[in-house]
Amino acid sequence: MLRQLRRKVMSTWFSGMIRDFRVQKLLVILPKVLRDTKWSEQDAAILVPGDVISIKLGDIVPVDARLLDGDPLKIDQSALTGESLPVTKNPGDEVFSGSTCKQGEIEAVVIATGVHTFFGKAAHLVDNTNNVGHFQMVLTTIGNFCIVSIAIGIIAEIIVMYPIQHRKYRDGIDNLLVLLIGGIPIAMPTVLSMTMSIGSHKLSEQGAITKMMTTIEEMAGMDVLCSDKTGTLTPNKLTVDKSLVEVFAKDIDKDTVLLYGARASRVENQDAIDACIVGMLSDPKEARAGINEIHFLPFNPVKKRTAITFTDTSGNWHRISKGAPEQIIEICNLKEDVSKRAHSIIDKFVECGLRSLAVAQQTLPEKTKESPGGPWEFVGLLPLFDPPRHYSAETIHQALHLDVNIKMITGDQLAIGKETGRRLGMGTNMYPSSSLLGQHKDEAIAHLPVEELIETTGGFAGVFPEHKYEIVQKLQERKHICGMTGDGVNDAPVLKRPISVLLWLM
Repeated sequence: MLRQLRRKVMSTWFSGMIRDFRVQKLLVILPKVLRDTKWSEQDAAILVPGDVISIKLGDIVPVDARLLDGDPLKIDQSALTGESLPVTKNPGDEVFSGSTCKQGEIEAVVIATGVHTFFGKAAHLVDNTNNVGHFQMVLTTIGNFCIVSIAIGIIAEIIVMYPIQHRKYRDGIDNLLVLLIGGIPIAMPTVLSMTMSIGSHKLSEQGAITKMMTTIEEMAGMDVLCSDKTGTLTPNKLTVDKSLVEVFAKDIDKDTVLLYGARASRVENQDAIDACIVGMLSDPKEARAGINEIHFLPFNPVKKRTAITFTDTSGNWHRISKGAPEQIIEICNLKEDVSKRAHSIIDKFVECGLRSLAVAQQTLPEKTKESPGGPWEFVGLLPLFDPPRHYSAETIHQALHLDVNIKMITGDQLAIGKETGRRLGMGTNMYPSSSLLGQHKDEAIAHLPVEELIETTGGFAGVFPEHKYEIVQKLQERKHICGMTGDGVNDAPVLKRPISVLLWLM
C-alpha cells in the first residue's frame, strides 16, 4: 500500500514538472532572425549584437535594437516609462527590450542583450539594492554613542576607584556592572516599535498601508519627494479639455464638436483615444443615437484617421472623420488664413503639452459608402490631456508648506510634464533626461554639475528606470532624506532604495 502511494506521488510530481516545462516553452520569445541569408525563428537567449531581427504587430521586442529602413512603428514601452500611449519610432531610433509593437513592421539590428538592455539594467538595479536605511543608520549611531560612552565611563571609573580610591575588587566590579547595564538602552527597541505601531495605525485610518514600520520615521524626516506623474499625480486617463476646444464650422458649438468626434470613434473594442472622446459624452450611447451606421474606417498608420459613414433620421448620408490634424487639414483643403489659424492653435497646444485631434464632416449625395462625397468641412480641434487628480494640487501644496521639495520625474514628454507642473503649482523648471548626461543643457544651467542640477530643478522628463535610480541616489549622497512615489514596473528599482516610500492610494 505504501509503495503504491509512493508511486502515485512520484507520478503526480513528474506530471507536474512536464506541464511546467511545456508552459515555460510556450512563454519563450522566438523572434525572427536573419542568419546565413535565411529568416528563422530563434530563441531570444542566443541573440547577439549585430543580429538582424524582424519586428511586427504584436511582437514583444526581446532585445535593445535600432530600427532599419522602413515605415514608422507604434511602440508601447509602458514597462519602461509608465506611459500607456504608444510612441512613434522612426528608422534609426532605438527600441527597448520588453516593449510591444502596436503598429507596423520593420527590421532592426540588435545593439544590446541581457543585463545590458534598459530593461535588464532596471532588473539588475532591483537585485542589487540592499543599502541600509536612514532609520537604521540613526539607531546604529545611537548604539555606537552608547558603547563609546560606556567604555569611556568604565575606563574613568577604573582609574578613579582602584589607583586613586584603592577600593576593593568586589565593590569596583559592582559599580562597573551598574554602569554597563544602565548605559545600554534595552527598552529603546520596544519603545520605538510601540511608537511606530501607533503611527502605522493612524496612517491605516487614512487608507495608507505600511509595509515596513521604519518608513514612518523616514517619512517624518523627508525633505525631498520625487513623484512619478502618470498614474500617480494623474490618473493615466486621457480626457478632452473642453474649455480649450476650438470650433471652426459655423452654427456648431463645442458640444457638437465632441459629439462628432465620438461618432467617428468606436463604441466597442476602443483604444485609449476613442475611449477618451466617447467618455466625454453624458451617455456613451449618444455616439450612435439617431443615426444608422453604414461603414466604419478604423485607424491605420497611413491615413492616420478614422471615419464613419452613416445615415440620419431623414435618410441623408454623411461622413465624419477624426484623426491627426495634418491629415484632416489636408483633406479639407482649407484656405490659407484658416490653415494658419489651425496650425497656430495646434502649436499652442503642443507648447502646453496637449495632443491635438481634428474633426471634419462631409455629405454624400451619391448615398453610397464608396463615393468620395462632397467637400470636407473642417469642424474643430480637440485638445487631449491626462489631467491631474483632483486632490494632487492640494497634496502638493501641503507638502510644500511643510518644506518638502517636490520633484516630478516622468517618462512622458517635457512639454506635457511642464504643463502638469503648471497646473499643480509645481512650476515649469523641468529638463529632459539628456541633461543628466550633460547633453542639451540650457546656457543657464550649463555650468552646474549634475548633482546640483538635480537638487535645484523641479523635475525631469523622458526618464527611464535607471535615471530615476540615479536621481534619488544623487540626492541621498547630498544628505537628503528622499521619498519616491510610483505605481509602475519602471518605478521598482528606485522604490527598492532605502528611502521613504510614500504611496498615494488612488
